[in-house]
Amino acid sequence: MDAAVSQAQDAAPVVLSARALTKVYRMGEVDVHALRGVDFEMRKGEFVVLLGASGSGKSTLLNIIGGLDVPTSGQVQYLDHDLTHASERELTRYRREHVGFVFQFYNLIPSLTARENVALVTDIAEDPMRPEDALERVGLGARLDHFPAQLSGGEQQRVALARAIAKRPALLLCDEPTGALDAKTGRVVLEVIARINQELGTTTAVITHNAPIAQMADRVVTLTDGRVSSVRQNAVKRSPSELEW
Repeated sequence: MDAAVSQAQDAAPVVLSARALTKVYRMGEVDVHALRGVDFEMRKGEFVVLLGASGSGKSTLLNIIGGLDVPTSGQVQYLDHDLTHASERELTRYRREHVGFVFQFYNLIPSLTARENVALVTDIAEDPMRPEDALERVGLGARLDHFPAQLSGGEQQRVALARAIAKRPALLLCDEPTGALDAKTGRVVLEVIARINQELGTTTAVITHNAPIAQMADRVVTLTDGRVSSVRQNAVKRSPSELEW
């Protein structure tokens, strides 16, 4: 990434901002501190990797910025929406209209085809892609009428990705999207995520414990024990096909 590109990203507007986030879970008589005063932001069109070991707080952070959970304290702002004090109805609307999710496990409905799984989202979105177009974008245009059991793990994850992007979300949030895949298949899925980020300008966050994946990001945010321990900009972004793990 050259200096001009880096400066352009620095100048891009902030679309999501989180400040002083804490999250405390009550486990019996023990308080578990998942987040301890986290500051985090995402700029329009950037690709962020949230890196950290299991238990570092990265999934909790992703769930909060995605509107799936609420912080114990702190503030979350998406454009002019204050998510911190949003009602459940408002959070549902935020998730439906602005956020696409991809998780480690594909969460496809076994009795529906790839096309029908994607249509579940397009039927409730305001300005969706056609399911066929979304599946074409992830390289599955020839597998529209296949059921999940007829698809490999990597293909199922790409159907999940097509479902996430079909509603044209402003934010794409991916939680360990390669965690259930071998390295070769994982690189294929990461190539698709990177292409969506570049072609559609979708602001993207990928969380992973797999350090080499951080090399494909614009910016890498490392979490340790519920805190941001480092933030770095990648001088050079590597293609997923170059990554080894």
